[in-house]
Amino acid sequence: MSRIFETPLYPYARSSDQDAETPVRHPVIVVGAGPVGLAAAIDLAQHNVPVVIIDDNDKVSFGSRAICFAKRPLEILDRLGCGEPMVEKGVTWNTGKVFFDERQVYAFDLLPEQGHKRPAFINLQQYHFEKYMVDRVLELQAAGKQIEIRGGSRVTSIKPRPDHVRLTVETPDGPYELEADWLIACDGAASPIRAMMGLDFVGRVFEDNFLIADVIMDADFPTERWFWFDPPFNRGQSALLHKQPDGVWRIDFQIGWDIDRAEELKPENIDRRLRAMLGEDIKYELEWSSIYTFQCRRMEKFHEGRVIFAGDAAHQVSPFGARGANSGLQDTDNLIWKLKLILDGKAPESLLETYDAERIHGADENIMNSSRSTDFITPKSEISRVFRDAVLDLSERYEFARPLVNSGRLSVPCTYDGSPLNGPDCQTMPRRTRPGSPAVDAPLDQGAWLLYRLDGQFHILAIDAEVPDSLCEHGICATSICLSAAGNDALRERYLGDASSAVYLIRPDQHVAARWETFDEPAMREAIDRASGRI
Repeated sequence: MSRIFETPLYPYARSSDQDAETPVRHPVIVVGAGPVGLAAAIDLAQHNVPVVIIDDNDKVSFGSRAICFAKRPLEILDRLGCGEPMVEKGVTWNTGKVFFDERQVYAFDLLPEQGHKRPAFINLQQYHFEKYMVDRVLELQAAGKQIEIRGGSRVTSIKPRPDHVRLTVETPDGPYELEADWLIACDGAASPIRAMMGLDFVGRVFEDNFLIADVIMDADFPTERWFWFDPPFNRGQSALLHKQPDGVWRIDFQIGWDIDRAEELKPENIDRRLRAMLGEDIKYELEWSSIYTFQCRRMEKFHEGRVIFAGDAAHQVSPFGARGANSGLQDTDNLIWKLKLILDGKAPESLLETYDAERIHGADENIMNSSRSTDFITPKSEISRVFRDAVLDLSERYEFARPLVNSGRLSVPCTYDGSPLNGPDCQTMPRRTRPGSPAVDAPLDQGAWLLYRLDGQFHILAIDAEVPDSLCEHGICATSICLSAAGNDALRERYLGDASSAVYLIRPDQHVAARWETFDEPAMREAIDRASGRI
């Protein structure tokens, strides 16, 4: 197997900024070249905003780490120009199975509805994910976009100012200073930037540990998510199995709170657990192992002046439900178009308050679901365990009990109900595409897909309705996409409902801002102003 996490992709190289007499000012600096930082930088470059990424590493992450990428983030990655190779490389899956002891008690399909371009989930090791994103950075550079990764560089101090941020960057050639109009901190759960600013998380740390083992082996398990409660090979605990590309399998073992971490990570002890699960004759290679502790926490605010936090730097959840990297990609999807409007002078800086409002709403939703999953998986009292085991027993035979089974409620896109950016709603249309919700994909003619038409700008989506080609308000132009629902049941069911026609205002992040049955120009202008934070 190619160990791409061992190969430098963006090695340190001296920048002309290091020889400048005074600190060079950049519009945006991103700290951290993980999935979230790279997504933010790619989005900025596609919006023609010059961006510098600073990372103390020079290669992709070691080990698979994040592996489950959900449908909505895949759609975001399509807009960023790197979704296709990820889906081609990744292991596609829609089905999950839950086992209690040795019995399968429940199975579920995450995408039973047809007519979507992307699957419910793919499994893809984080090092592959980051490699494809770095490849996209190189493509943008070749196309003349101003995007740069500075590897082997570590931010050692920041000094926030009212209209910029000054950074000190340590390099193999010594330190130098930079300035940024805006700084986006995507530097992970331990976030040095957050620590430098004296900011912290609020929330819970769960008293439990899980051992991750990534093993390379030939196995005939199906391409599904398998979760065990109280299996024979890990009594009193739980376990999880996922298939990844290149013959790599992710196995998680719950191992309890009071453990010796160094002892648990010894190869002979990992081998003992694997053979108890898979059999004594198994032949495998251990690629990576780690131990993690549950945390469900977030910052009280996601931006402080000109410093903005995204991904694990802003919030943390337990890994059950695949909400970490997926929610981080939704952070940057929400943030970058707003920052672009602010940089262009088309929106007030107060628009960033809606990044806080909307993504804190998303973080709280993820933390709630993740905490509930964790409480079900790891009961904290005997009565909680009795309840959980009764639910699992009943779910094998009775459908009513199955919604109570919680082996990790899997990531779904956040709907920004109550957002200050939401405009009018037409109640005769489907609830799933109400204001604040992400636009739902639908097939169009000749193999096209709706979300591919929504390209990171404001759009007027008209279905069997007459609208102008575009409409501009205070420098923000929404271009029209006109479609017919005739012969397209998916489009009708997802966007029309009981209405005979529909007009939607779609934000640059593909979320619905407002909707009407017919075009109303004054209302549309007001909705554009509202969606850009002007009212």
